[in-house]
Amino acid sequence: MSAAERFFARLRAHPPHDPAVQGSRHALSYGALLDEADALAEVLTRSDVRTLATLLPNGPAWIVADLAALRAGVVSVPLPLFFTAEQQAHALRATGADAVLATPAPSAAPAESLTVAGERLALSRRIAAVVPMPRGTRKVTFTSGSTGQPKGVCLGEAMLSVADGLAESLAPLAVRRHLCALPLPLLLENIAGVYAPLAVGAKVVVPLGERVGLRGSSTFNAAALDAAARNHRAESTIVLPQMLRAWSSWRAAVRAAPLPALKFVAVGGAHVGASVLAQARLGGLPAYEGYGLSEAASVQTLNLPHADRPGSAGRVLPHARVRVDSDGQIRVGGALMLGYLGDAGTASPAWWATGDLGRIDADGFLHVDGRRRNVLITSFGRNVSPEWVESELQASPAIAQAVVLGDGQPALAAVLWPARADGGDDELAEAVERANARLPDYARINRWLRGRAPFSAAGGMATANGRPRREAIARQHAEALFPQDTVDIPVMEKQHGLSRPAAGVDR
Repeated sequence: MSAAERFFARLRAHPPHDPAVQGSRHALSYGALLDEADALAEVLTRSDVRTLATLLPNGPAWIVADLAALRAGVVSVPLPLFFTAEQQAHALRATGADAVLATPAPSAAPAESLTVAGERLALSRRIAAVVPMPRGTRKVTFTSGSTGQPKGVCLGEAMLSVADGLAESLAPLAVRRHLCALPLPLLLENIAGVYAPLAVGAKVVVPLGERVGLRGSSTFNAAALDAAARNHRAESTIVLPQMLRAWSSWRAAVRAAPLPALKFVAVGGAHVGASVLAQARLGGLPAYEGYGLSEAASVQTLNLPHADRPGSAGRVLPHARVRVDSDGQIRVGGALMLGYLGDAGTASPAWWATGDLGRIDADGFLHVDGRRRNVLITSFGRNVSPEWVESELQASPAIAQAVVLGDGQPALAAVLWPARADGGDDELAEAVERANARLPDYARINRWLRGRAPFSAAGGMATANGRPRREAIARQHAEALFPQDTVDIPVMEKQHGLSRPAAGVDR
């Protein structure tokens, strides 16, 4: 019996009338969920769908579509709605998706109309060449894209072992209602927030994104998440670090009432820190940090109430293997990806080099100390290559030099030097606005300032060949770009992606 067959057998073993999925407008019992998934799987099989891309909001229909693809042996490509049109098109081309399941668009090409979990959806067929994928690929999950185009990670049924490991580790908590606060195409929520709860017969509460405060990938309203957790009597949820900071700060500011049902708040996507966890717990949020990556089908280590060391990423979960090499790099094994899409040379080794630096203490807790590569990870868990954003900024004739910063911050910032010494801030602001319009929301510049001088070797801000010395530039400008009193923002809203110069900066 395959892992997928064992997973569906577990779902069928639950009482069919028990609640399985609760959306904003529709609910499904376990029996109804399986019936819906089987019906859609039959449609996919009858239509000879090879690779199914989904462009759907959070809700029961998303879960049904995901399970149907798994049931039918169709490669699933869940696309985040916060991807730009260009990124979506890239993902469709790269996967050779021959079908797209989405909410109907008035201007869309003719498509088969389907009703899935009470939602009217459109199944559109595409003429697409067969794209080679590693044998056994069941899902292609796309990273946010450290460069302009997201990278496809090919996963097999081993991803279900991650759900099993999480279910086993969380069993002492007896969680019966999980609230999905993250977009379902994010692998973390897909595995830990859908597969793991369903495997143990829990109820998955999956409101529309705005009902839990998250719009796009980086705009969050903590009050909405708090209300959703209270109204649905959520016992667990998963958040990103900046969401936890905002939620905790909001609760402290309004002196929010306790959430008596809440047992476990998992935090992942980027480093959290012991002080943030302490503040959250003091405010009634039982937050626990974990560590994972898409290449290993999400979560590898996790702190738990009975095995907790704040500041660490927790102990290794049953499905995973973790080690730290002599050079300090973290390697993982176990439920690894099958390879990167379109790169035949990336078949997974026994141990995957994560690019992260860390250590394992005497009690088995993993501590993550930083990144080897020059990739920024925002507190919303988005990976961004600074060179990508810098090239967009420097495409403007008004900007001669740009350095993008923001590792561990809720949004990116930039230090700019104008092409003309007498160039005004208005020109730089317009250039930033134009660059932001070409970037997805997680890669936009939120704050910027004019550098104190050009980045030069003589000034210690560049190498001899003209490359900026990022650490030196960060040290000189970080206080102005990331003042302590603006790091934790309860509600983050931007107009047109346009930022403004940091206030109070010496010119």
